[in-house]
Amino acid sequence: MNTPPLTTDRLILRRFSAGDIEALFAIYSDGEVNRFLPWFPLKTLAEAERLYEDKYARFYLNPEGCRYAICLKEDNRPIGYVHVAADDSHDLGYALCRPFWNRGLATEACRAVVGQLKQDGVPYVTATHDILNPRSGKVMQRLGMRYCYSYEENWQPKNIPVIFRLYQLNLDGQNGRVYRKYWEQSLVRMVETAL
Repeated sequence: MNTPPLTTDRLILRRFSAGDIEALFAIYSDGEVNRFLPWFPLKTLAEAERLYEDKYARFYLNPEGCRYAICLKEDNRPIGYVHVAADDSHDLGYALCRPFWNRGLATEACRAVVGQLKQDGVPYVTATHDILNPRSGKVMQRLGMRYCYSYEENWQPKNIPVIFRLYQLNLDGQNGRVYRKYWEQSLVRMVETAL
């Protein structure tokens, strides 16, 4: 699994570069965009530079998993990101700047990445969302992911308890498989019947 460039009808998915610091700052500094994510919003461009070095530049030297910038074709400027974890969760994460919400762009980007994962032989992908952020769950549902269970985690570095819903899409036809690590690690867990 790595980060080959991908295109969709409206988007270019590519690696972040050193020229994307201002765009990274726009994505990671917005309190509303990052409300349901574990980190605190960035406050300065210097923090965005450090984030690029730590989270992207170093990652691209020896990529496991994938980390994409979501860019509109018209200007190739990052408006968000899609990440897939390299561990056994194959956890899909995404965010978009607020002006680009409610246009189906996150779904379009994630669909392209999931297609690449399937092509690369990744057996499944998971994704989680805070129960207070059902819009993120709608993206998962539009990708064909199915809800499996909910669990509580102490979200770091914000240090707050959060109930997450785990969704999964099996890409290899083994439809009965459920990634159970979060279930097994959590003392508070449940299967919600009405979503």
